Amino acid sequence: MNPALLRRALTSLAVAWLMTSPASAQSKPDGQLDKVSFGTNWVAEAEHGGFFQAVADGTYKKYGLDVTIVPGGPNTNNRMLEIAGKIDFFMAANTLMSFDAVANNVPVVAVAAMFQKDPQVLLTHPETKATKLEDLKPLTLFVSKEGMTSYFQWLKSEYGFNEKNVRPYTFNPQPFIASAQSAMQGYVSSEPFAVEKAAGFKPTIFLLADYGFNSYSTLIETRRDMIETKPDLVQRFVDASIIGWYNYIYGDNSAGNALIKKLNPEMTDELLANSVSKMKEYGIVDSGDSLKSGVGAMTDERVTSFFQKMVKAGVVRPDLDYRKSYTLRFVNKGVGLDLRPKN
Repeated sequence: MNPALLRRALTSLAVAWLMTSPASAQSKPDGQLDKVSFGTNWVAEAEHGGFFQAVADGTYKKYGLDVTIVPGGPNTNNRMLEIAGKIDFFMAANTLMSFDAVANNVPVVAVAAMFQKDPQVLLTHPETKATKLEDLKPLTLFVSKEGMTSYFQWLKSEYGFNEKNVRPYTFNPQPFIASAQSAMQGYVSSEPFAVEKAAGFKPTIFLLADYGFNSYSTLIETRRDMIETKPDLVQRFVDASIIGWYNYIYGDNSAGNALIKKLNPEMTDELLANSVSKMKEYGIVDSGDSLKSGVGAMTDERVTSFFQKMVKAGVVRPDLDYRKSYTLRFVNKGVGLDLRPKN
């Protein structure tokens, strides 16, 4: 998530508690749980809710796992801990991170995609009367440094956007709020709600995924040695995480939210409810391939399509062996489909 409008911090007690659990998974005798650590890419929030739900409601335990979630934050690099073998799994933000791992010979692999749609959006003032993505090209665009090297390059190649209109986005919404002829980046589950609260107007939302930016998001990633030596553990973690997301999105998520609020007191019931509502409304977790193959679904066709778009945009090299960035071994098995509401 964009570490912006809703600044969050873990309490020192929570950090101490999280860091006391052993990091690496160990096979245990029958009846005992395998200890597993999972590092997120930001502090506890609804966008990580399915994982917290699986801890809080005992789903991981049912799959023989004792899972410790290690939240990320502005000064935490959980991916480095994963690479170093200090934690077992990591939450990769999007497919570009997986491509980058291959480009830099980092031995990690995406094993599931919890978000079918990247939550990245552009927001506009309602008075611009923008109805399609192309309408944003004349506006002043507030885009982060990371956005400029990723999705904005796609906006240039696919829609003809121009860098001359871009201004730095510093995760402060005030420049956007003050300028009606502007657009601002954000996450569909966060920034639109925060802008509405701060400025008193409901921004128009353009979800880039609905315009062709078809990256997966919130991927479960692990090291190649984990896949090779403990595939059963990897499968159980993926399956239990999938169940956690179904329960969080469609079921009683009070247990997951309670754990999120314990670790991140700045999260409120209102913020959590809004995030869940938007994830459901826009099909962030459950749409497209997941409707048939289950939450976490990935396909070769989808990854290939995104890779080709990123090559065209100049973001990745055309000779990159992108198929090394992921595996379909653990997904597309329909786990949890019975938990989706029938209506």
